Amino acid sequence: MPHDELLQRLGAAIAPELLELALTHSSFAYENGGEDNERLEFVGDSILGYLVAVHVFQTHSTLKEGEMTKLKNAVVSAQALATAANRLDLGSHLRLGKGEEQTGGRAKTNLLADAFEAVLGAAYLTSGIEAAKTIVFKHVIPLLDDPDSIRESADPKTSLLEKLAKLKMEPARYEITGEGPDHERSYLAVCLSGDRELSRGTGTTKRGAETSAAIAALRELASK
Repeated sequence: MPHDELLQRLGAAIAPELLELALTHSSFAYENGGEDNERLEFVGDSILGYLVAVHVFQTHSTLKEGEMTKLKNAVVSAQALATAANRLDLGSHLRLGKGEEQTGGRAKTNLLADAFEAVLGAAYLTSGIEAAKTIVFKHVIPLLDDPDSIRESADPKTSLLEKLAKLKMEPARYEITGEGPDHERSYLAVCLSGDRELSRGTGTTKRGAETSAAIAALRELASK
């Protein structure tokens, strides 16, 4: 899958080979050979912690160390990073092994969080700390001001219902269609609010397709 749209959303330049590696889960590397994204994740985790810690220190001058730690941990948590990853549609770009694909890996909180850190590491190694800072300040720091959004990755369907209620829109409903043989069936979920189509999502199970559609709808409604 072309990554041009992902790079545009990220807002930073990343070398193609490093981006491809950042999107390669260990399950794919195990089945197909080659490296996975875990070393890049290690770099990204350290860069993320540094950038968020400095930001919290500079913008919350009255907080004690323990309070700063809690604030930092909230936005470097797996749930927060998965929320950022979902808003980037990072899951659709991942390279997964067959088993991980079939068990809904593209929507798994920890897998998405790890991939986000790997992409951050790839940005740093390509373009330095300013590129990493751009990504963090565009996609992670805003979560400090919207703690409810961190729950999106844990339960996107419920989060979508709450978001629609705040916007005084009708509750979400899903229209599901399936195709293919039973052992390789794929599903398409169309997420609607009233007669308005919010998003679409696909998956190897009906639940997975609905979750994917809910995540896409949350991403579309994020600025409202």
